[in-house]
Amino acid sequence: MGGFVWQHAAVVTSLAFVVDGLAILAGRRRDAPTGTYGLLVVAVGVGSLVRHGPDPPWQGYAHDIPIATLLAYIAVDAASDRFGRRLSPGWWLVVPLLMIPTVAAGPTASTIVQALLAAVAVGLALERARVRPQLRRTTIVAALFLASGALLGAVDDSLLPGHALWHVLAAAGLWRLAPTIGRSTTPGPRHCGRWCG
Repeated sequence: MGGFVWQHAAVVTSLAFVVDGLAILAGRRRDAPTGTYGLLVVAVGVGSLVRHGPDPPWQGYAHDIPIATLLAYIAVDAASDRFGRRLSPGWWLVVPLLMIPTVAAGPTASTIVQALLAAVAVGLALERARVRPQLRRTTIVAALFLASGALLGAVDDSLLPGHALWHVLAAAGLWRLAPTIGRSTTPGPRHCGRWCG
């Protein structure tokens, strides 16, 4: 019974990503490069709804590809700012293509790739925060939300709705991280041009 209830909690809390992404889109300044970020957060929520709701045979693609793409986007954004280089959007746009065979290989392969992307994204975001004091607090709070969610997500769902709590905390972390997206000291046009808007 608990698992059934918690699965419904995961469906409902998937909406946190959708609301979060729409709020990011609605709140962005006209010149702010957070449009793609907001859309990717919405896509994560939709994919999560597909997995925890109807759960069709293709749910792995709907769920895992947006997460991997969002992580790659965060990593590229942080890296381009931290190292002062205009990185091509190809660095993150290639990830959805690479995830197709990864998801087809099975959930273990997909989970490993997502974990590696998460480590790179968080590591680069924290490295950027290390050298950009004005982003430090925002980035650290976002990382704490994400880390707490990951720990709770590992809890057995028969005891506690760990995955549902992960959704809420991860969405909060992504919301908190939004002001850092597109913040760059790199002179000239942004690293990903129209792809960030």
